[in-house]
Amino acid sequence: MTMGQDGGSRRRGSNLPAVGTYNQVLVLDLIRRAPDGISRSELAERTGLAPQTLTNLTRRLAVEGLIAEAGKVIAGPGKPRTLLALNPESRFAVGVHLDPFVDTLVVLDLAGKVVARAEHTPLTAAPGPVMTASLADAVNDLLATSGVPRDRLLGIGVAAPGPFDPRDGRLLNPPLLPAWHNVPLRDQLHTATDLPVVLEKDVVAAIVGEMWFDRRDRVSNAMFLYYGAGVGIGLAVEGSPVRGLTGNAGNIAHMIVDPTGPVCACGARGCLGVAIEPEVLLRAAGIDPAPYAAGSGLPGALRDLAERAQAGDERARSVVETAAQRMARAVVEVNNLLDLDTVVVGGVAWSALSDVLRVPLVEGLASSRASTATLPVTLQDSLLGTDVAAVGAACLILDESFTARPADLMITA
Repeated sequence: MTMGQDGGSRRRGSNLPAVGTYNQVLVLDLIRRAPDGISRSELAERTGLAPQTLTNLTRRLAVEGLIAEAGKVIAGPGKPRTLLALNPESRFAVGVHLDPFVDTLVVLDLAGKVVARAEHTPLTAAPGPVMTASLADAVNDLLATSGVPRDRLLGIGVAAPGPFDPRDGRLLNPPLLPAWHNVPLRDQLHTATDLPVVLEKDVVAAIVGEMWFDRRDRVSNAMFLYYGAGVGIGLAVEGSPVRGLTGNAGNIAHMIVDPTGPVCACGARGCLGVAIEPEVLLRAAGIDPAPYAAGSGLPGALRDLAERAQAGDERARSVVETAAQRMARAVVEVNNLLDLDTVVVGGVAWSALSDVLRVPLVEGLASSRASTATLPVTLQDSLLGTDVAAVGAACLILDESFTARPADLMITA
C-alpha cells in the first residue's frame, strides 16, 4: 500500500480482468468517501486504473443505480470535470443489537444514514423460536414504517455478545443473554424475514461500523473498547476486522486489571468485566442499583454517578477514578500486544460516564509504566453514539458488499 497526502492508506486497483469485481467495489468505496463527489481523473489518480477501465466500471455502477452524476467542476484550463456521487437510496441494510434489556433496531441507507430506528423488548422467558419470531416482527414493522422498498434491502446484520458458532449462526452461551442460549438465530431470522442475515459479535460489528464511517482511514489500525452492560474489544488491523478462528475474538472481560478488585464469577479477583461492571460501580458509590436491574434505568443511574463525581462527592469520584485506572490497564495490555495506538470508546455506559471517565482514562494511558508503546495512545469517542452496535450491525451488510480489501483477492483452498 502507498500512503496518501492525508495520511490514510491508498488502495490501488488492478487492470487484470480477474479482479474486476474488486475494482468495482474499490471505485464505489472511494466515491462513497467523497460526499461532495469525485471526478474520474481523481479516481484514476487514486486507484492507478486505466481510463477505459474506470469508464466501464463507473458506467456499470450507474446502471445499477449505485452512483449518479453530481454536476461539473472547473479546475484550470480544459474540459470541466464531471463529478460522480453516491446514490444513498439505492441500497439499505438493517442492523439489530441484542441487549440484555432492550434490543435496538436501525435501518441505514448506503451512505450510513439512519433512516429508521426502533427499540424492542425481548421475550426473555419465551422459547428461542418465539423470541426470534418476535424479533422478526419488530424488524418487519420497522421496515414497514420506514418506507424502504424491500427490493433495495441487502439484508440484516445482528450484533450480539459472544460466544456464537459461525457455522450455523447459533448463539451458544452468552452470559448476559441466557434466554438466547443455543438458539440458531441466523437461520431462524432468515426464515422469518426472507432476508439474508449475518450474525456477528457486537464488538466486531462496532469496529466495522467505525471503519465504515471513517473517511480518512484513521481507525484502520485501532481497537474499539465497548463499555455497556458488559465490556469487550473489537480490533481492526490494516483496515480489516479481527474475528479470530471462530469469530469470537475480543473477550477481555477476564483480563485481571486489579488484584485487589471484586471477585469475578470465574473465581479470580479483579477481572475487567466485574471490575467496571455498572452495578459494581453503583454499589461502590452508594447508589441503589435497582434502576440498573430494571434495564432501561442503567443510563440514568450511571449519569447519577457522574453527576455526583462532578459535584465533588469523594466516594463517587474515587469510584470513577478507580474504574478509569482499570480500563487504562486493559487498554495498555492490549496495545502492548498489537501496537495499535488508537482507541475508540463507545457504548451505553461510556456515554453516561464519559464526561468524568475521559480525563482520568487519558491520564492513566499516558502515565502507565506498563506501556511499551513508542507512540502516544490516542483516545477518541465513537462516531456512532449509543447505537454503535446496531449501526455497526447494519454496516456489516454494507461492508460485506461494498468495501474493497486486498485480502479478498487471495486464493483460498
